Amino acid sequence: MEKTSQITRNLLSWFRDNARDLPWRRTPDPYAIWISEVMLQQTQVKTVIPYWERWMRVLPTIESLAWVKSERLYKLWEGLGYYNRVRNLQKAARLIVERHGGR
Repeated sequence: MEKTSQITRNLLSWFRDNARDLPWRRTPDPYAIWISEVMLQQTQVKTVIPYWERWMRVLPTIESLAWVKSERLYKLWEGLGYYNRVRNLQKAARLIVERHGGR
C-alpha cells in the first residue's frame, strides 16, 4: 500500500511540474472537457486547441450542440476528420438534453 501511495505522489508531483497548460484543464465544465476528449481522439493537441476554442465560443452548452443545424456543426468540425465523432456528439447531446434536461 505504501509503495502505491509513493507512486501516486510521484506521478502527481510530475504532473504538477510538467503538465501542459491546456484550455480544457482550466474549466470544471464537464461539457467542455467532453468536447476536448472527443476532439482529441486521433487528433494532435496542437491541432485541437483552436478548434476547441472556436467550438466553445459558438456552442458553449450541451443544449447549443444538441440543436445546432448540421451545416453549422460540420463547418465547425471541418478539418478534424472522422465525421462520425461529431455526428455521435450531437446524437448524445440530444439524448442528454431530452432525457436529463442537459445534465
